[in-house]
Amino acid sequence: MALSPLTALSPLDGRYHGRLAGLRDTFSELALIRYRARIEIEWLKTLAAEPSIREVPPFSPPTLSQLDEVVARFSEADGASVKAAEARINHDVKAIEYFLREKLAGNKEVMKAAEFIHFGCTSEDINNLAYALMLKHARDKVILPALDHIIEKLAGLAHELADAAMLARTHGQPASPTTMGKELVNVAQRLVRARERIAGVTLTGKFNGAVGNYNAHLAAYPGVDWEKIARGLVEGFGLEFNPYTIQIEPHDSIAELFDACARINTVLLDFDRDVWAYISLGYFKQRVKEGEVGSSVMPHKVNPIDFENSEGNLGVANALLRHMSDKLPISRWQRDLTDSTVLRNMGVALGHALLGYDSCLKGLGKLEADRERMKRDLDGHWEVLAEPIQTVMRRYGITGAYEKLKELTRGKERITRDMLHDFINGLAIPESEKKRLLALTPTTYIGKAVELAKRI
Repeated sequence: MALSPLTALSPLDGRYHGRLAGLRDTFSELALIRYRARIEIEWLKTLAAEPSIREVPPFSPPTLSQLDEVVARFSEADGASVKAAEARINHDVKAIEYFLREKLAGNKEVMKAAEFIHFGCTSEDINNLAYALMLKHARDKVILPALDHIIEKLAGLAHELADAAMLARTHGQPASPTTMGKELVNVAQRLVRARERIAGVTLTGKFNGAVGNYNAHLAAYPGVDWEKIARGLVEGFGLEFNPYTIQIEPHDSIAELFDACARINTVLLDFDRDVWAYISLGYFKQRVKEGEVGSSVMPHKVNPIDFENSEGNLGVANALLRHMSDKLPISRWQRDLTDSTVLRNMGVALGHALLGYDSCLKGLGKLEADRERMKRDLDGHWEVLAEPIQTVMRRYGITGAYEKLKELTRGKERITRDMLHDFINGLAIPESEKKRLLALTPTTYIGKAVELAKRI
C-alpha cells in the first residue's frame, strides 16, 4: 500500500497533513538528518579553524562554501543516501559521517581531513544539538506565532465585547454579572503569561564525548582546551552550553519547555470548554459556511466542532508532552537508549498542539456574540443583586444584612425587580443610597469589567 494522506497510520500525516507543513519541515526524519549533517559540518569547520590542530589546515573560502551548501541544499535524495548507509551499518548517526565522506569525495581539502569528520564525538554530541535546534526553530517560528494569533484574536474580541453584560455562573449557578469581554481578556492574559514561560526557556547543549569528560579528545590532543572549543560550538548555535553531562545531555531544558507547552495547552483547553458552553447557552452563534453539514441526520445542527477538535488535540498533546517531560530527564547510569524513540515523537506532540491552536483560532473566527440573548438571561435573574444590596446594608451598620437577603432570595423560584425594590424601599439607609440601589439592574451591575476588558 503506497503511503499517502489516505493510507498514513498517523492522522498528523493523514487527515491533518495539510495543516502541519510548518512542523513537518522541522521534525521529519529528513529534517533530523539535515540538522545532524549541519552539526557534523560545523564541527569539522571548527576543527579546521583551531590553530592547535595542525592536521586540519584552515579551509579555503570555496571549500567553506561547499560545506555550507551541503546543508543549504540538503535534498530528499541526500536523505535517502543517508538511510541507505544506515541500512548497511545499522547506525543512524554514523551513516551521516559516511554520507559526508561520499558527498565531499571530490574536495581534496576535505578528504585530507576526512578522519576528522565526527572526530571525538559520541552520537549524542550530534543528536542533542540537532534536537535542541529543531525545538528552538519550532518554538520560535511555528508555536509562538500560532499562539500570538490566538492572543491577538482574543484581545480583539475582548475589546469588541467589553460592555456585553452577561450572567456569570459559579458552580454552574447564576452569579454576579460580568461581561463577555472581561471573560475573554481573562483567558488572553493567562495566555500572555504562559507564552512568556515558553519563550523564556533556554535550550541547552553539550559536546563533550562519550561520558562527558573529553576523554578521546584529550587522548589525541592533551594540550587543547576542548571545553572552550565545545562551548564556542554550542553557543554558536544559539544554545546554552552545558558542561556537566553523562553521555547524553540530560534533557532538563526540553522537559522545562514541554511543561510550559502543556501549561498553555491546559489554559486553552479550559477556554475551549467554556466557549463551547457559551455557544450552548446561545451567548455565541457560529457563522454558517455555505454547503457545510452539521449532522448526518439533523439538518439544523451547527456544532462547535472547532473547539471540540481543539480540546481533543490539546489533550493528546499534553499526554505526550507530560510523558516526555517526565521520562527524558531520566537515564540509567551514563546512558540508556530509552530517550531515543521518545525524542522522535517531539513533532507528534507539538503537531497535536498546533492542530489544537489552529482549530481554536478557526472557531474564534466564526463566533458572533448575541448580546440580546445575554441580556435576556440577565433580566431573568434579579436575585444576583442580593450581593450589592447586602453589601451596602453592611456599610450602614444594618445587623444581619447577609441573612436578610438570604431569607429573601436563596432557593426561591423567581426573584423579580419589584420584590427587590420593595425590600430596598424599606431599608434604613440614606435616600441617595436607596436611589443608587433602585437604579441598579443586573445589566449594569458589572463593576470594572469594561475597564479591565480594554486593558490588554
